[in-house]
Amino acid sequence: MALHELSPKAYRLVEAARSTNLKERFFMRYARVGLRGLLADTNRVATWDRVPGEAALGGYAWQQGDFRTKRWIPQGITTSSDAFGPDPTAGTVGGRHLVLVSWYARNLWGFFFGSRISVMDCTDETHAPYRHVLLVNPRRLFGINWLTTIRVHAGGIVWYGQYLYVAGGQHGIRVFRLDDLVRVRNRLRTKTYRYVLPQFTAYDADHDKAVGEMMYSFMSLDRSGNQDHLIAGEYGRKGGSHRLMRFPLDRETELLRRDDRGWAVPAELYDRQVERMQGATLVDGTWVITASNGKGNPGDLWVGRPGDYVQHAGVLPTGPEDIAYWPQRRQLWTLSEWPKLRWVYAIDAEKWAKPAAPADGPDPHDS
Repeated sequence: MALHELSPKAYRLVEAARSTNLKERFFMRYARVGLRGLLADTNRVATWDRVPGEAALGGYAWQQGDFRTKRWIPQGITTSSDAFGPDPTAGTVGGRHLVLVSWYARNLWGFFFGSRISVMDCTDETHAPYRHVLLVNPRRLFGINWLTTIRVHAGGIVWYGQYLYVAGGQHGIRVFRLDDLVRVRNRLRTKTYRYVLPQFTAYDADHDKAVGEMMYSFMSLDRSGNQDHLIAGEYGRKGGSHRLMRFPLDRETELLRRDDRGWAVPAELYDRQVERMQGATLVDGTWVITASNGKGNPGDLWVGRPGDYVQHAGVLPTGPEDIAYWPQRRQLWTLSEWPKLRWVYAIDAEKWAKPAAPADGPDPHDS
């Protein structure tokens, strides 16, 4: 595994034009209810369960229909701690500890059908009420207003302040404002979903001709320094590309920080990292990465620094996905994707997110 062989300046995210007038017409027809309105109307319950894997503390099993479905596949995870920061008194919405999970769906021909998020209230360890929300994009075609589904893999999500960032693969990143969450009356236009979340803006992926395109497979948030960063990573099999990037965030606008050209450029880029990465985040400067090994095979946890990781093989359930750090609990939260093997679960950060010893010898502070 190598470090910086590619320049971060070769990659950028460019914000697309926002259709403000169209969204205003959308909100004239639908009433915003936000997260608080949805939390008062949950219709499913996940229950606490044992989770296989040495590193898993335990977690929530989805309600049976979601636990078994082959149509929708869970992928990304973020928490209210990401949204509101690591302060001990922060990290909640109205005193509730929330977890958001993203899913994608394919139709019978293998094409993306849509993307959604589940809002879970994990305040009670025994059970977590939740509800699904369809991600949509208001469009106007032939003089008619339409709601089109967001058709991305949604392999990673980040909740930062009022915004939800959703990984969009080779296309870049989609952004949604959670206050814009609406309740609809006629569910025929929203594929039976009572709640939808319209897209606020999008960042299109771009790169220099001399380098290959970046696949925005998963994401997480790093609040460990004076500058907050959005971590973006790339899934790739053996022989493929496995990159990690960190993009600065603007604490005032809660959007990506842009240069004088209007581009969001990564502050750091690490090339040729862990194969089959599914999620990556930072705990006090230490990278923690989930990696999959195919259905039925336990997942791996990689811990350390780019180019110098320790592999904890087979300590995760099969099908590990995105990962987020919950500092108030000193836990990492992640999830698994395969039908009948789906959990949203915790990992003890104190035990599993220990930094790797320096490459030239043991850590002199380790007694």
